[in-house]
Amino acid sequence: MLKKKKFDYTGVLSSVFAILIGLLMGFVILLLCNPSQAVPGFFTILTGAFTHGAKGVGQVFYYSTTIILTGLSVGFAFKTGLFNIGASGQFIVGGFGAVYVGIMCKNLGSIHWVVALLTGVVLGALWGMIPGLLKAFFNVNEVISAIMMNYIGMYGVNWFVKSYKPIFNNIRNESKPVLETANIPKMGLDKLFPESSINGGFLIAVLVVILVYIVLDKTTFGYELKAVGYNRDASRYAGINEKKSIVLSMVIAGAIAGLAGACLYLAGTGKHIEIVDVIADEGFTGISVALLGLCHPIGVLFAGIFIAYLTAGGFYLQLFEFSVEIIDIIVAIIIYFSAFALMVKLLLGKLEKKKGMADQVNKTPPNDPKQEKGGEEA
Repeated sequence: MLKKKKFDYTGVLSSVFAILIGLLMGFVILLLCNPSQAVPGFFTILTGAFTHGAKGVGQVFYYSTTIILTGLSVGFAFKTGLFNIGASGQFIVGGFGAVYVGIMCKNLGSIHWVVALLTGVVLGALWGMIPGLLKAFFNVNEVISAIMMNYIGMYGVNWFVKSYKPIFNNIRNESKPVLETANIPKMGLDKLFPESSINGGFLIAVLVVILVYIVLDKTTFGYELKAVGYNRDASRYAGINEKKSIVLSMVIAGAIAGLAGACLYLAGTGKHIEIVDVIADEGFTGISVALLGLCHPIGVLFAGIFIAYLTAGGFYLQLFEFSVEIIDIIVAIIIYFSAFALMVKLLLGKLEKKKGMADQVNKTPPNDPKQEKGGEEA
């Protein structure tokens, strides 16, 4: 009979440890900047998201939509043994595809936003497929190729938006707004969270989280992807096409990141593609969210909501004479300290393993001298 898998409490403890350290460092920065306002400012970070009731909660879910999806993209690749550091490039390319369809395709009616979303998914998948192909057939490290694709995606989107007048707003140096029919519907969430920016993108993100969880943990396809990640040679010996699995893993990760970009620019909140030579930070935030959520789809969901909660609460730090930049610094420290979650998990895992081995040695009965003597005579 198979033993029931134990709950991975070490992973949860490592994430909690990372959160506490990040919050502590944030508090230290507040003390250094303005000691008299540090305590109320820190309290605002923890409770500020509830300042406007349902509207504040709706803003948290709106902020979380993008980072949940980018975190899920990175986490999915991690689960299959790949490091998708190219989520930023996939994000902006997918976002561009959604914006292009949202502006140029004017006769799609009620399915306009669906077509725009799917375009973002397809372009993100294609952008993720390139590092996957290089890894599978030429053994090119996916980190190197994905970083290159980030820059190609950023500069390519900037060039295309700026050179194509029908989608470029030269006054504001950004893309034009998409048509109203291309915006993701509210799906009733505006009634639950009135006056907030939340839309159906959050429900789509939750649905994708559930779908990824089912694929990874409940299907043969997901098992094959994870098996290739653990050991390519053993998977090949078992009859699994490891090249196909690597490519499909990066395609799926890219599709999720492309969906994140589409959800951001089709949210109807006035967000446009800005022509700046800066890689989209949503992809790098997704790396930290994936680590904080231990690369598990459900963990990534809650990690994304948590980071969004801190972001929404930190906005109100301005009431305590802290500059806007301080908000970004504190949130960045909290996010990037989550990278230590994996290190702490590994450390706790080793300690637990040593303890288990010691307990096993102590439980082993000493050899019976009579049995040993009998064995020698025999």
